[in-house]
Amino acid sequence: MPLPEIYAAHRPVKAKTFDDLVVGDRYPLPSRTLGDGNFTAFQTVSLDNHPIHYDVEYCRALGHPGPLAHGLQVLCFTAAGAGLFPHEIGDALLGMIEVRAKILKSAYPGDTLFPSLEITALKRQRTTGLVTMAARVTNQHAQPILDGEHVYLLRL
Repeated sequence: MPLPEIYAAHRPVKAKTFDDLVVGDRYPLPSRTLGDGNFTAFQTVSLDNHPIHYDVEYCRALGHPGPLAHGLQVLCFTAAGAGLFPHEIGDALLGMIEVRAKILKSAYPGDTLFPSLEITALKRQRTTGLVTMAARVTNQHAQPILDGEHVYLLRL
């Protein structure tokens, strides 16, 4: 069932179909500086209580400048919903069906992370299409922090 017309009238960008998407289309996501609130919120959601993520003195004793951001926390910053991609494809989005990520470098409180998504493959199927996107995060020093991939299923 299509969405009511009012949603289309308030879409922040022009709607695209699967056939409008192009390999190489890039979707930069908002930068974020990691702070205590990020660590607290992620601990609340994940229930991860390991001191490597939350105990400053524990981390310093191990040679780290502060708590390490959890890898899944960094991956969360690549959520497509933070950018324009899901607004472009609108109600054609059926869901994310696959995700993978490799953590390349630690992220600490005070680091600013710059996530982005880029379409790397488009596979048309009978009634749906698969959109594969590279998911990358760099820090304020342009160092790679995360390299990954998302796959989304779209209605044609």
